[in-house]
Amino acid sequence: MTVLIAFATVEGQTAKMARFISSVAKNAGFNTKLINTDEMPSHVSLDDVVKVILLAPVHERKHPKSFEAFVASNSDALMKRKSLVFSVGLKAAFASGREEARDYLDEMLLRTGIRPNATALIAGAVRPENYGYFEREILQHVVLLGQKFDPREGAKEFTDWDELTSIVIEFLGENGRANTLQPQANS
Repeated sequence: MTVLIAFATVEGQTAKMARFISSVAKNAGFNTKLINTDEMPSHVSLDDVVKVILLAPVHERKHPKSFEAFVASNSDALMKRKSLVFSVGLKAAFASGREEARDYLDEMLLRTGIRPNATALIAGAVRPENYGYFEREILQHVVLLGQKFDPREGAKEFTDWDELTSIVIEFLGENGRANTLQPQANS
């Protein structure tokens, strides 16, 4: 049984998460097909795929175009399989930002036409050393406004790897084991 893990990444955190999800799936007895939507044609064969995990970061209130194009162009095939969509972003790291993070995910689902079996919000990371002045200012005064984190301190990973593992294992274990996602992560 094969799990497709399709992702887009901007700064590398979502790619790191996709590789991690692949290893969790392999440890659970699945084969995996890992696809970066920035590096492939818009259509891919899903003949051997039984489950799909999609993940992409939110930047400037949207998920990457390559990811949305991949999901939209493959929506019929994707919806014939059990699917889980992760939206990765800093807003998901803080209770005060989760509603806005949910809005970004819901808007992406509307734009692409996909209706996954499950969705989850997961926090990403910041890498201020890769940002220009404008990006650092937006990060500090908009994205992280009111949070106890100073981007001048350098890179910080907000991803909760235990939460990510639990969500993936529950999704993959639908065939007889636990069959519901954590309530705070499920749409």
